[in-house]
Amino acid sequence: MKKLAIVVILVISLAFLGCAGMSDTEQRTLSGAAIGAGAGTIVGAAAGSAGWGAAIGAAAGAGGGYLYDRNQKAKEAEFDRGYQEGQKSQ
Repeated sequence: MKKLAIVVILVISLAFLGCAGMSDTEQRTLSGAAIGAGAGTIVGAAAGSAGWGAAIGAAAGAGGGYLYDRNQKAKEAEFDRGYQEGQKSQ
């Protein structure tokens, strides 16, 4: 179990180090996948299959990270639209 935890921490650390040249969407999707894989590994290990837990967690986390990115971009676009309308009315 300790070896598995060390490997998960190492993989997550390396993933975050590689985020420098990525877009916001890529960073949020990868972050979600890494967090999901870590959580899935823990739950999967408790249930008897850490590999399947990590895979399912990574997929769910990547989907969640992507949806979060879409939500953030929609909020930013709405803010920008309101700001532009406010500038026109002055």
